[in-house]
Amino acid sequence: MKTHDDELTDKYLVDGIPLSSTYDMHWVVKNEMGPNVLLLTESLCQVMTIEPGMRVLDMGCGTAMSSIFLAKEFGVQVWATDLWISASENLARIREAGLEDSVFPVHAEAHNLPFADDYFDAIVSMDSYHYYGTDVHYLEFHMLKLLKPGGRIGIISPASIREVPPLPAHLSKETWHWLNSVNWWRNHWERAPGLDVELAEELPDGWSLWVRWEEFLELYGSRNSPSGDDLESLRRDNGEYLGFVRMVAHRSGAS
Repeated sequence: MKTHDDELTDKYLVDGIPLSSTYDMHWVVKNEMGPNVLLLTESLCQVMTIEPGMRVLDMGCGTAMSSIFLAKEFGVQVWATDLWISASENLARIREAGLEDSVFPVHAEAHNLPFADDYFDAIVSMDSYHYYGTDVHYLEFHMLKLLKPGGRIGIISPASIREVPPLPAHLSKETWHWLNSVNWWRNHWERAPGLDVELAEELPDGWSLWVRWEEFLELYGSRNSPSGDDLESLRRDNGEYLGFVRMVAHRSGAS
């Protein structure tokens, strides 16, 4: 008979996304703020080139788990930038991971980023871009200028795999009012001056990864996410609407 720990392990490990599964589940739960950010980060890196020595801006990094993952697994320097979590709090996690020379915590709002133009080789965002990036001018005025010409930006954010609105009844509550479709996001980026879109797609198995993570948290007995319990909506949705958009693009000027 399986023990509780066995059941947790079965829910935690995901085929095809091996790196994130090596991280201690208790550490991940302690620092989680929504969908499993390590799974999302690894899924983005499967379609976006991240090479040793790059300067990477991790926007909306939350508790900096994605930044720690990128530095540890890919040998990059990461500026772990967030508004909700203080730089001092993230520094403690970064030091604990032994990455103080590679991950630099920054407390900043997305429209007031304290970085030089043409500084970063890559910008990434996991489960946060939908909070600040829906303005059609956001990339043009606030983010693209931070990338070197040819530098890439990649995001994974919650999205509908169907066109919305209207939202179905199980997603009509205020929690989901911000939900846009994968096609909406593709069109949104294609309108941005100075940006060449390379990939804009539904994250494969995005709904199942999301609901699996929420079921893992239910089994674990943890609910740290500020967005609340999404499991009921996810189960009722059954993958008809809920999932993630995965996009990669580069700043015009070099290939």
